[in-house]
This record gives sequence, structure tokens and C-alpha cells, in this order.
Amino acid sequence: MDYLSGWCKSVRRLEGMTAIVTGSNTGIGRETALDLYLRGCRVIMACRDTNKANVAKSEIESSHESTEGKGSLIVRKLDISSLSSVREFASLMLTEEATIEILVNNAGVMMAPRGITEDGFETHMATNHFGHALLTLLLLPMLTNCNHARVVFVSSMVHERAELDFGDINFETTTYDPLMAYCRSKVANILFARVLSQKLRDHNITNVSTYSLHPGVISTEIGRHFSDTFFHGTTWVFNNVLSWFCKSPRCGAQTTVYCAVDEQCANQSGLYYSDCAVAASSKYSQNYAYAEELWTVTLAALKLREDTLFGDVAPQK
Repeated sequence: MDYLSGWCKSVRRLEGMTAIVTGSNTGIGRETALDLYLRGCRVIMACRDTNKANVAKSEIESSHESTEGKGSLIVRKLDISSLSSVREFASLMLTEEATIEILVNNAGVMMAPRGITEDGFETHMATNHFGHALLTLLLLPMLTNCNHARVVFVSSMVHERAELDFGDINFETTTYDPLMAYCRSKVANILFARVLSQKLRDHNITNVSTYSLHPGVISTEIGRHFSDTFFHGTTWVFNNVLSWFCKSPRCGAQTTVYCAVDEQCANQSGLYYSDCAVAASSKYSQNYAYAEELWTVTLAALKLREDTLFGDVAPQK
């Protein structure tokens, strides 16, 4: 599938810049971190399992030991499904870093068994939406403190199957459906990228752009829960049979990289991309009223106030 897909053609260098890539120890997150690293960027690999992240870091560094112009890789602990972990990570970043030019919200879960996180959120919504929303909002002071920053949300084309039930965001009154839970979290990514773009401009912040995207159907570890939610052996089928019809992780990372670095989309914000080009998301996700409602629900869930978000200091806990 790789030869049929869009590829980022930008040769832009990123010396002097810092990027955060969540879930970057494997799959398209790792490929994204690798691409930015080879462009000279300082890449923070924000991962739940730091042991796996350090292995990935060592493998990347040893594979490119003689490569000129590479940047650096730093592993930091982040469990994006835990709001306390997100806050701890963001606090560390605010202490260690002056600016963040690129934030790639990549980590995620797909069709996991029903679960409720320590914060009381359904697992998909907690991991794929709430955690990344909080991370982005907490890091706004660093994102706005540079010439231009980009915030990238990795969504999926399956968002087209879903609409958000704001009255039952955690599947408390409706029957749990792992596919629908995943789809809802992915439409939330698109709506949040859209509303955040508008909110930034409402507060006269024009040096931060937001993007959401469909990376393609990728052969990665994200299918690890399939055998638990469908039937025994589904994960094996995905990894060994359906993978022949999937993009490679490197190819799947191309639209993420495009949104993070390419000059062609530098002045765009709040849009949705596929195969390194602007694409049409679902009609539901294009309705700004739903984006505003998600914004309200998200801030309430995260216990944040809009009037504290867009100043010179980080939002308070």
C-alpha cells in the first residue's frame, strides 16, 4: 500500500527546535520521532513504558550513529490515560524546556475491553482525547513562546462512523461497544483540533496551528486488544494477514510528519488531513456547535477554566 500513499516531501531542517511525540516507542509514533530526529530536532519520546522507549531510543541512535545533522532523543515518562501523569509530565516540561515547537498527540488505544481509568473516564476517551487535550492545554505557555508551533492530533477515518453522546461520554447508560468507543474518541480529536484553533485565534494567538489527520490503516501494535474484544486469534489475523493490505509504520507516519513540518501547511490550522493533503472529515465533525460543546465538556471534565488557559502561566491544577 505504501506506493499508493502520500509522502511528505519537505526537506525542512529542525535544528534548535524541540518536539514531543507521545507513544513514540513503537509504530507510527516511533517513525515520527525518527523523522524529526533526522531533521536535527530535539525529540522528547513521551511514553508510558520507559523501558521500551529506551530500547527504541537506543535502536534508533545505533542505526544512525554515522548520520550527520541528527538531533537528540530524550525519554520521559507519560501515561496519557492518567491525568496525574499528564500533569506531572507537563510540569517537568515547563521546568526543563523553554519552548515546544511541535507537539504530536499520537499515543492511543484501539478497541480495548471496557475499562474506566483512575479519573473515571472510559479508556478510549481518557487516552485518545482527555489526556491529550489536557497535555496540550497545559503546554500552551511553551507552545506560544516560540515563533510558530504546531499541535498534531492523530485521528482516524473511522471517526466518520461516530457522533458524540455528550450525555453518556463514558458509556454509563448505553451498552459498551469497543469499536464505537474508539470511533467516538477519534471524532473528538478532530473536533478538539478545530475548536482549539478557533479559541487560540479568539485570544489573538496566531503563532500556534492545530491539525488532525488520518494516518491510514497501519500494521502496528494498536491491534493488540482485538483478540480480547472480538474473538481469540483476531490480533494474529490483523498482524499476519490483514497487514499485507496495510501501510508500513513509516508510510503511516507521513501525514503526521507533513502536518508537523511541511511548509505548505504552515499557515493552515484546524483542518483535517489524509495522505499529506487537506481532506474532508465527516459532516458531524465539521459542525462547530459540536466542537464548542466538546470544549465545554472537556474543560469541565479536566476542571479547567478558559480564562486561565491563554495567558503567560500554566493552568493551575
